[in-house]
Amino acid sequence: MVDFVVYGRGSFDQLDEIITPHRKPSLPMVFLVDHFFANENGKWLTDRIPAKNNDRIIFANVTLEPKTSYVDKLAADLKAEFGSVSGIVGIGGGSTMDLAKAVSLMMNNEGSSADYQGWDLVKKPGVYKVGIPTLSGTGAEVSRTCVLTGPTKKLGMNSDFTPFDQIVLDPTLTSNAPHNQRFYTGMDCYIHCIESLEGTYLNEFSKSYGEKALELCRKVFVQKNEWDDECDDQLMMASYAGGMSIAYSQVGVAHAVSYGLSYLLGTKHGIGNCIVMNHLEDYYPAAVKEFKQMVEKNQIEIPVGLCANLSEEQFDTMINVSIGMKPLWENALGKDWEKIITRSKLRALFEKF
Repeated sequence: MVDFVVYGRGSFDQLDEIITPHRKPSLPMVFLVDHFFANENGKWLTDRIPAKNNDRIIFANVTLEPKTSYVDKLAADLKAEFGSVSGIVGIGGGSTMDLAKAVSLMMNNEGSSADYQGWDLVKKPGVYKVGIPTLSGTGAEVSRTCVLTGPTKKLGMNSDFTPFDQIVLDPTLTSNAPHNQRFYTGMDCYIHCIESLEGTYLNEFSKSYGEKALELCRKVFVQKNEWDDECDDQLMMASYAGGMSIAYSQVGVAHAVSYGLSYLLGTKHGIGNCIVMNHLEDYYPAAVKEFKQMVEKNQIEIPVGLCANLSEEQFDTMINVSIGMKPLWENALGKDWEKIITRSKLRALFEKF
């Protein structure tokens, strides 16, 4: 679990006070910021970053989801220039959160981040790391993974060393998020709560958090007729609680399949989950019905035709990535999942996208 959590409107302005005890002489604090804020429109946020002396603000390119090669380059560049750093502060959406966690780990672990894609492969704690989400829904601020696209697979660095040491949850930072992006990340939370609550790994800890997160998602996307400050507050807490739920259980079919889409086509995580969830009536019938109602109410258009012109080799690549997510399939379908989900079934599912 994350050791320290600060929540509240305006809490971002406590950042200097929060990180000061963790500064080390001559070693910079690195602020890894979503490139969405790298212009005049983002100055309302970047001008408030408490950078001092030799601190660095690095605008992270998260147009695509983070790759192991990008993590390795960022860590190598920082090591070459400074030897080490006081800490990494990630400010942005889920991809930026994952990037910050991964770079922190690679400051203290040898080799490539691709070497640590899997479960409990990380050997050493990373440097001090702080997560500050500017989008709500992914749960990346509290999860024990940082999902990366590597040379052969899309898979997280899942370990007890991965979670942030500190998170700052300030709902005002999400108020300028584009409508579509806000919906897609919110649906990521909704979907992974459904997968957790209907999975075989479910336990009372994950159930308690998952039920609360699902309740908050429904308040925002089903009951509300227009967006207001309360929606930002509720969705940020839904993201936190949803992330806690899957940290103690697991996600399921939508995530396993969307990883294949993302690996091959670069589909962003939230959109990918929505594309897949739209066709999962066989696995989550009630939730898919509710999901489609939310899509219609919020006037969202789910992309179609992504797989229309793919080759056999490309289909095989997506299937290989998806079917490799064994814990996700076991959570969704039980220990005999390999008898239930076949390559032909996956192929037929991908053809719908």
